[in-house]
Amino acid sequence: MTPAESCAGLLAPGWTGSPAASATTDSAFLQALLDAEAALTRAQEALGLAPAGAGAAVTSAADAGAFDAHSLAERARGGGNPVIPLVADLTKAVGGAHGPYVHRGATSQDIMDTATMLVARRTLDLVLDDLGSTAAALARLAAEHRDTAMPGRTLTQQAVPTTFGLKAAGWRALVLDARDRVTAVRDGLPAQLGGAAGTLAAFTAYGAEDATVLPTAYARELGLAAPQLPWHTLRTPIADLAGCLAFAAGALGKLATDVLTLCRTEIAEVAEGSGGGSSAMPHKANPVRSTLIAAAARRAPQLAATLYGSLAAEDERPAGAWHAEWEPLRDLLRLVGGAARDAAELTQGLRVHADVMRGHLDLTHGLIVSERLSAELSAVLGRGRAKELLTRLAPRTYAEGRSLAELLSEEPDLKDVDLDDLTDPARYTGSAGALTDRALERR
Repeated sequence: MTPAESCAGLLAPGWTGSPAASATTDSAFLQALLDAEAALTRAQEALGLAPAGAGAAVTSAADAGAFDAHSLAERARGGGNPVIPLVADLTKAVGGAHGPYVHRGATSQDIMDTATMLVARRTLDLVLDDLGSTAAALARLAAEHRDTAMPGRTLTQQAVPTTFGLKAAGWRALVLDARDRVTAVRDGLPAQLGGAAGTLAAFTAYGAEDATVLPTAYARELGLAAPQLPWHTLRTPIADLAGCLAFAAGALGKLATDVLTLCRTEIAEVAEGSGGGSSAMPHKANPVRSTLIAAAARRAPQLAATLYGSLAAEDERPAGAWHAEWEPLRDLLRLVGGAARDAAELTQGLRVHADVMRGHLDLTHGLIVSERLSAELSAVLGRGRAKELLTRLAPRTYAEGRSLAELLSEEPDLKDVDLDDLTDPARYTGSAGALTDRALERR
């Protein structure tokens, strides 16, 4: 099996082919490592710690296409990370007088952490694009179905009427919450530079009068935030990534879970725009987009837990805690990137069956508005009597196959009550329309 075949994504349809998948390949990580090395040399040159031309020489050589990722991966076993063999190969590629300025004063974790931040930022940009598309599609659905009545369900049972517009507005609110969290984390992702034990000592040894200015210059070269301190064992940036990514997966998972319920054959209130097929049943159009999003939402919390576990990192640089982050973080970026891609496709093509929703409001023979009737009839009959009447009539609606409105119309004390209005589920959606409008004001 070739290296390419081993990472083809055969078992990962949720993220395969997504923009996030391309942004997190081995080649993408390799390029980020090289970008981090080149930026370090440029920053040192800008501060007079490397000769003129050194930055350009390293940058010119720092092309992932010129390096063998498979060889680097195999040789990484020797030192436990791919930076060590990469520095040797890059130094050789630069050669001449500028070769010695590759990786000067840095430690492997400086480069690995910085590259991880670069990959994360580039991937989060793509995730945010898809979250924006999803939010826009949901805004359209919410506005279009502002007053489309449907059953509200609690604990799997019909409760009181709601509107599809409010449901879509709620999905959008979660997507915007995810967008805001991801944006804040992306904008704060820092470069890493501290040297062997986070003291910047080697840079002083190489001639820096004030080594503390170097991390800021380094961050500026990369377009990352300047770190206040080296964070080799202060893993706030990783924890922040874990949190925003897990939240985004869960927010999209809520949307997907609702769609999976509403598109069941027996409910069929919504449908995916283009369902997937079955290997055995030609009639099926499976909600594949929702299924893959839901799968990502189930995996994300456990991956985030591993990253949170690495907060307990010993000493000034840890053995194992840092190394444990690499794969789960890449998996999280891919999962959320794929889920965001699928959510955009799902919401842009979602079909809403308003007539089916309206029909389902009648399944309980009018009992779905019993809450309203209990309140309204108390003013006519008194609270106790109203409750007794509704309790007595409720089983008769099913036993006799008659609507609650019909049974109530036979009560002499209610002959002057507008039962058509009181028992119409579409007229008991409370402030759903106003809440939808309020939600859509958010940008």
